[in-house]
Amino acid sequence: MKYLYLALIVVFTAVVLSFKLQNLDTATVSFFSVSMTLPVSFLVIGVYVLGMLTGGMLWSLLKAWTRGARGAD
Repeated sequence: MKYLYLALIVVFTAVVLSFKLQNLDTATVSFFSVSMTLPVSFLVIGVYVLGMLTGGMLWSLLKAWTRGARGAD
C-alpha cells in the first residue's frame, strides 16, 4: 500500500508540474484599484484554493447551524 501512495503522489506531482509548464501565459487581474499580472496557472490554483477554503467554511457553518437547530428543540 505504501508503494501505491508513493506512485499516486508521483503521478499527481507530474500532472501539476505539467499543468504549470503548459500554462505560462500571463493574465491581469484587477480588484478595486489593485492590479496584478500573474501566470494563468497561478490564478487557476489560487482560485481552486480559495474555493476549497470558502467551501469548507460554508460546510462548517451549515453543520453548526443544523446542530444548533437540533439542540434548540
